[in-house]
Amino acid sequence: MWFYVIDILRAHQIADSRAKGTPRGNLSDLYPRWVGTREMLLHHSNPYSREVTLEIQEGYYGRRLDPNRPNDPKDQQGFAYPLYVVFLLLPLAGFTFHNVQIFFYWLLGGLTALSVYLWLRLLRWRLRPPGYAGVIFLTLGSFAAVQGIRLQQLSLLVAALLAFSAACVAGGFLFCGGALLALATIKPQLAWLLAGWLILWAISDWNRRRRLLLGFALVMALLLGGAELVLPGWLRMFIASIQQYHGYTQNASVLDELAPWASAGKILALLAIALSAYLLWKLRMVPENSDQFGRAIALLTAVTVLVVPMYAPYNQVLLVPGILLLWKDRRLFLAGSRGLRLGCITGVLALAWQWIASLALTAGYFLISPAWPLERWKWPFFATFALPVLVFALTAIDLNRATSGRRRGTLPEIRIELNAKR
Repeated sequence: MWFYVIDILRAHQIADSRAKGTPRGNLSDLYPRWVGTREMLLHHSNPYSREVTLEIQEGYYGRRLDPNRPNDPKDQQGFAYPLYVVFLLLPLAGFTFHNVQIFFYWLLGGLTALSVYLWLRLLRWRLRPPGYAGVIFLTLGSFAAVQGIRLQQLSLLVAALLAFSAACVAGGFLFCGGALLALATIKPQLAWLLAGWLILWAISDWNRRRRLLLGFALVMALLLGGAELVLPGWLRMFIASIQQYHGYTQNASVLDELAPWASAGKILALLAIALSAYLLWKLRMVPENSDQFGRAIALLTAVTVLVVPMYAPYNQVLLVPGILLLWKDRRLFLAGSRGLRLGCITGVLALAWQWIASLALTAGYFLISPAWPLERWKWPFFATFALPVLVFALTAIDLNRATSGRRRGTLPEIRIELNAKR
């Protein structure tokens, strides 16, 4: 996968850029945030301003975008993040971007590997060291992780923060879990569903769980208040930048891309959220150290990938807990109906296809010619939209079966206990 991304996909992109005359700079998704942080903290400039956007374009694309060139990208690469992201990037503001790239490259790789361990702990699934190594190896070799690391995408940082937050809550460190959840809102679209359910979960047993809300509220107050102090009115600017961003990128969710007509994707997204809400409402009282809590988090991350208004593959690192859960419970699916077995096998093929395709293209690169895979560079993307749908559907089925099985199993367990006493 790494060879495919660096030597095949990148080569195709460079050739396509030369043919169309499109600009290529550092193309780092961290760069606009880093420039905005420097301009805000070092030069007291407004990171949402047009002047800062043009400065970002000079580094990201190599030059300013020209509206008179039809092949120039539409994405203006403005600072379309909550202002308080600058507080997280503050330690990097004094370094050259080359050094920041190297640091973030290894930081995201390390955090992604660590998050796999945390997801496994959340799911209460203990593996032997070779098992941990294998799962981490496959995760770091997935296209989502490779793309995110190569682009220095903050989605991987947010996914790690969510993993840390969920693991802290599952371990009983509720205040810390709430604080980390607040930090994850630097990308609100990836955190709001999980945050909403955890807040509901905390309110459902206020006396025991209020520390989660206190940690979340305190850190959010510090982030929002600090942002307002350094740039009054930033929230209005942020909302305007988001509207502009969606205007020139026309972002769509996975369901929007799969839907046969424009509004169908939104309807399907509402149905997916409604189904998740129905299943998760029944789990609002489950203890944090239970299997059901881990299943709830896995469903939330899966539905987030499905409905978030951006289908970028790097967001699919949030499918990791769902995939791990399904692999843990694979025997339940294989012992089920023919439809469940078919769904499980289809999910495995959708996940594995990225490696099958990249391996085939790599083999063709060496055995046929370096030009052969460049014409077939799309192969690893064929299952990009199918995988989130399958993981969400199977995770929802798994959660529903687990909660239904627990209710059905209550009476026999009581009878066994009574018989033992007799």
